[in-house]
Amino acid sequence: MVFFSAAFGLFLQFLLWGAGLALLLTPRRWRVGWPALCAPAGIALQSAVVWFGARTSLPGAQSYASYSLALPGIFLAGGLWKAWIVERRNLWLELKQWQGVGLLSAIVLNALIIPFAVSSRVLTTSSLGSCDAADYAAGARTLLEFSRYDRSGFIGLTEVVRLHSVDNFFDHWIRLNHFTPSALLALNSAVMSARPFELVSVMSAVFVALSLPVVFWFARSTFRYGSVASFWIAAVYGFSPLLWYAVYHVAMSQMLAAIAIALLTGAAIALWNEGASLRTGWKWSGLLFVAFWLILGAYNFIVVVCLVPALAYVGAITLWRGEWRRLSRWFVLVLTPLALAAAVFTQRTLGLVERFVLFQQFDFGWRIPPLTPEGWLGILAKPSLQGFAPGIRWATGALVIILFVSALLAARRRKGMLALVAFSTTLPILAGYAFLVIRGILRHTNASYDAYKLFCVFYPGMLAGLAFWLSWTRSPNRILRTLSIGFALVVLGLNALSAHRFIRRMQSPPLIVDRSLADLQKLEERPEITSVNLRIPEFWSRLWANSFLLRKPQYFETYTYEGRRNTELKGDWDLYRGVLQVSTPESPVQPGPPLMRPLSLVPTHSPFHLTASWGDGWYETELLSRAGRHWRWSKGDASFAIGNPQSESLNVLLRLSVRSLVKRDLSVWLNGRELRRVEVGPDLRFVHVPGLSVPPGASKLEFRSSLPPLTPGPEDPRQLGFAVYGVDIEVVREGVTLRDFRSKLRLEAPAVQE
Repeated sequence: MVFFSAAFGLFLQFLLWGAGLALLLTPRRWRVGWPALCAPAGIALQSAVVWFGARTSLPGAQSYASYSLALPGIFLAGGLWKAWIVERRNLWLELKQWQGVGLLSAIVLNALIIPFAVSSRVLTTSSLGSCDAADYAAGARTLLEFSRYDRSGFIGLTEVVRLHSVDNFFDHWIRLNHFTPSALLALNSAVMSARPFELVSVMSAVFVALSLPVVFWFARSTFRYGSVASFWIAAVYGFSPLLWYAVYHVAMSQMLAAIAIALLTGAAIALWNEGASLRTGWKWSGLLFVAFWLILGAYNFIVVVCLVPALAYVGAITLWRGEWRRLSRWFVLVLTPLALAAAVFTQRTLGLVERFVLFQQFDFGWRIPPLTPEGWLGILAKPSLQGFAPGIRWATGALVIILFVSALLAARRRKGMLALVAFSTTLPILAGYAFLVIRGILRHTNASYDAYKLFCVFYPGMLAGLAFWLSWTRSPNRILRTLSIGFALVVLGLNALSAHRFIRRMQSPPLIVDRSLADLQKLEERPEITSVNLRIPEFWSRLWANSFLLRKPQYFETYTYEGRRNTELKGDWDLYRGVLQVSTPESPVQPGPPLMRPLSLVPTHSPFHLTASWGDGWYETELLSRAGRHWRWSKGDASFAIGNPQSESLNVLLRLSVRSLVKRDLSVWLNGRELRRVEVGPDLRFVHVPGLSVPPGASKLEFRSSLPPLTPGPEDPRQLGFAVYGVDIEVVREGVTLRDFRSKLRLEAPAVQE
């Protein structure tokens, strides 16, 4: 229940924060749509609170969050005064018109939260594969606990965090990174007395629920769809695998940008349709400012293309009618709120050039399967966004294209302006999407990731435009009416089926913040831990360790996301976490028996200091989330790299927790010398190898088997050798005998097998 309580609490909180602003800013002609605009207004207001708070010397949002709660109350009082006293409106009747959409938002939010509640009993964050969640949480902690002048710990470690003009981690979030999602996490963590990592996944799901009223309003006001058709568009959007993929990869900025662009496009087109006069511009200026504020705060680089649909619409009309003066007025009225938002967001606006330079330097993201036409409507086979078999894809895709083009041609006379809206919100974006996909294929880059992002931030308009055949649901032609209604039901059903696949997949997520990972933050309270080298191979765990240890200087062996450069490892302690653990006689005692300890710390200035890292022959770490168990399969023979920086050999005790798909021999080798041979099988076996003498310099610890790797089954094509669930390398003092080793093992782990 804790996930559902947090999700619906956040949902209502955003709406309450924005209710007053929505009442004040919504133009009178469109006033019945104010409930849909509560979400973007509330998000923008919370973002503004943290932005201005970050410009002061206050120690983070935790110092002003409680006082900020008065702000939405003030705006709500002003909005109610305007609605009740000035305009004499019945707000209750207006709200009742939105109860269906509100119920839809609740259903979608409930469905999105189900796998989180199944995978964990306590609030936490999980992911389908992306590590963005840890980055957002690090930004949230920065804005929650630190002031702009604080340079303690990791915040001011310039040699690690420097990125172009930014030389500290606080300014990294102000200038370059996705500010608004982290700001929302910071403020709501303070208000709800939660830690940022507990709210990341929940808030991602909340953003989808908050977007549905905006999508409904956009379809109703801009495309002039009826209530049922607009509800269908909102429902398909809410269950779309394109959105669920974003939620479970924690693409928070992308979802905020989609809300903002829907609001921006609707407002900009309405401004044109109402004459683009100064009076009309004033009426829409508030909502335009909110839209630009969200874009600059969350996804600032998308500002260069955010007006493409609206510009395509007004540009086509101008070319046809020659209304160049109207176009110039429209430009001024639309760009003035942008200029004001950019002036407030000065640092983020100036950071745009650096952001595009970073795009040239790094190939961000991963490769996402290209969407064919049926995928544009969410008709996809797997949570990875792969389509169905080619025959089904091409037949369904052809039907999507035929329906879309036929509906546009049929409406060119009676509904020409609406057909132009559908054209403007789809064709320019599809052209950009195709360009990026083809570019990625030709250059062998991750441009398909950028293509997916571009598609999704414009998806509210894309979906409404591609479904232009919904106008046939009211057609007197029975065949057209039946075809459109039937296809609409099929599309909605297939999107709901995709949502079900996501729910099943995320009930055991591949990545999750378990308690042992979250407990890394306790190290901040230990004064003897002055600085750390993050010797954590898993990207997910390493990035979260950074988030939980911001009050300590940290050094990275490998480049770890923006603002976390790899440098010389100058930390006083090596931090290991996961399957591989290293300890010395001077390491702090960790809870739990060997092979089950969550972390290990090794003092780097100790005469027993030794390093270990994964070598060749390993797959990525896997996780059973509910049990908190990690393991790593080998591809066959595999190795570890051992480093002894001392001038003399070190005595080492090796513990190993291992199993295999079938019975196989497993031998342990150090620098080409066999140390031990055992038999392992499907049951987990504990093996120890005492008396290792690791010479100075680099050594290679190998695990070999005479049996080749095997494929477990048709659903897993990998060639698997053996799986290690724990590898514990303990340096012991000189003079410890083999008998001492055996006594130590019997005391610590009676389940160990010889």
